[in-house]
Amino acid sequence: MRPKLTIGNKNYSSWSLRPWIAMKVAGIAFDEEVISLDAQDFKSRVSKISGTGKVPALVDGDAQVWESLAILEYLAEKHPDARLWPADPAPRALARAIAAEMHAGFVPLRRHLPMNMRRPVMRRELTPDVESNVRRTGHGAGGTFLFGGFGAADAMYAPVVSRFHTYAVEVGAVARAYMDAVMALPAWGEWRTAALKEPWVLAEDEVDWPKVLRV
Repeated sequence: MRPKLTIGNKNYSSWSLRPWIAMKVAGIAFDEEVISLDAQDFKSRVSKISGTGKVPALVDGDAQVWESLAILEYLAEKHPDARLWPADPAPRALARAIAAEMHAGFVPLRRHLPMNMRRPVMRRELTPDVESNVRRTGHGAGGTFLFGGFGAADAMYAPVVSRFHTYAVEVGAVARAYMDAVMALPAWGEWRTAALKEPWVLAEDEVDWPKVLRV
């Protein structure tokens, strides 16, 4: 049986995007199940496969893995040919450090600029804390992506690309080229197309509420 990845709304669930896009770009075949984050039975359904009762959650045979970063580590171990982490120790350590920092930090950025792929590109004024987070996102060791080929660190940063694009965050030329490369991925296009078709609206992730702006 193929592994199954359970995820939340593609329009809003930044955590779900991370393992999904990593698996797609790496060519790892899987089945997916989308459960809206506001579904009445969300907790009861997800708790069967996720220790936290949250998405994403991966079931692969007897293995049940939740938390985006843990799923990426599991995939890297099971699919070494996917090269989700750099081969050399120093860049691999840096990639893991920035991935872990993104997993645990950047709270002002996440709260002020929630992922919303349906929202038209429109600038939102940034608070000082968010500005600090934006400046902190400058990492990498060269190449089209953060460490050459698309990997786990890029998967962790993919929702940031979406946020910067949606809210027209001003970035330098290098960051802009990186964003363009991520958004040019076929996997990105597949996710976005599905996100735009979703019927669900989550008020807490609509910064223009009660208006719901759509591209």
